[in-house]
Formats: sequence, C-alpha cells, structure tokens
Amino acid sequence: MSKIVGLRYGAPSASAMHLCVDMQRMFAERTEWKMPWLERVLPNIVSITSLHPERTIFTRFIPAQHSGQGMGMWRRYYEHWASMTVDELGADMINVVPELARFAPPARYFDKYVYSPWTASDLDRQLRGAGIDTLIITGGETDVCVLATMMGAVDWGFRVLLVTDALCSSADETHDAMMNVYENRLAQQVECVSTEAILENWRLK
Repeated sequence: MSKIVGLRYGAPSASAMHLCVDMQRMFAERTEWKMPWLERVLPNIVSITSLHPERTIFTRFIPAQHSGQGMGMWRRYYEHWASMTVDELGADMINVVPELARFAPPARYFDKYVYSPWTASDLDRQLRGAGIDTLIITGGETDVCVLATMMGAVDWGFRVLLVTDALCSSADETHDAMMNVYENRLAQQVECVSTEAILENWRLK
C-alpha cells in the first residue's frame, strides 16, 4: 500500500515537475560555501531524479564573474565573497554535482543570478505552458535559495511538495527554524513529504 503521508491533495502526477535547487559543485566541494551535509541528502535527490529525469529541472546559482560586480547590495556581497566569484572558482564549479549531472539531458538546467528562480525570468510561463501545476522541491539551502524558490512557487499558485529529507543547509539552527515555518505557518500551501512518499506515489499514468 502506498504511503501518502503529507500528500494532502493526493499523489503527484504528470502535472508535477521536480525542481532541484542549486545542487552544485561549489556547494559540495571545499569552498567557503560548502554545505557539509549535502552528501547526506544527495542519495535521496538522486532517487527522485532517476524516477522521471525528463521531469527534472536543476536550478544553478550563477555568482558574479569577479569581485565588485553586481547591482546595489550584490556588489558589496561579492566584495565580501570574492573567493566565490567565477573568476576565482572556475566555471566548472558552477555545474551540478556529477551524481546529478548524468541525468541531463533529459533533465535540464535553469540558471539564475539571485536566490529566486522567479525573479526577472520566465520560469512561470515555461512551467504553465508545459501544463505543470505541481512542484516537487529538493536541494539547498533550506533557509536561502530553497526558501526563495518555495515562496515564489506559493505566490504563483503552484502546489508545493517540499521533500524534507532531500533538503540541506550549512546551518542546522536556521534549517530547523525554516522547517518549523514550512510545516506550521505555511501548512495550507506547502505539503512536507518524504522521499519515500514521492518514490511510491509519483506516477505519470
């Protein structure tokens, strides 16, 4: 019997898309932005991706090319994080981790230059045009780019399935605080589910 714990509105279907947030080498390897427990959730994200790779989008956070580039406070941000610019990191570090990159294609990439994939983009139009009304969200960080991705999805009216054991952060305290927000304050608009629930219930027919 399928486990549908957390799937308040039933199993996801062909109208769902897996949106995997920023599972990139620069967050997995030895950089100042490394997420220490990315490796812990990676097997779950791989499992979800392998289920329907053609229905997966990998977002990639693209840093400034060099220190001091950017508008407004982003300029100051990249003065502070000069080591995380493309010139310092190398372009290869922007790529998703190899365990996930092997799924693209048919999975595809969506690049963004700020935390949210919805800002100054046509992501909503792309998804709606493809008949997508449900987003299965995984990745990192729980309290930054996942937060921005999830809030935008809520604002655009998508059904949001947040996979709690497929999220990671570099800060346990704020991860836990955000999970409390997701599970309580946003309980009417966010369904917090497990990887197992997605694997057992996401069918395209």
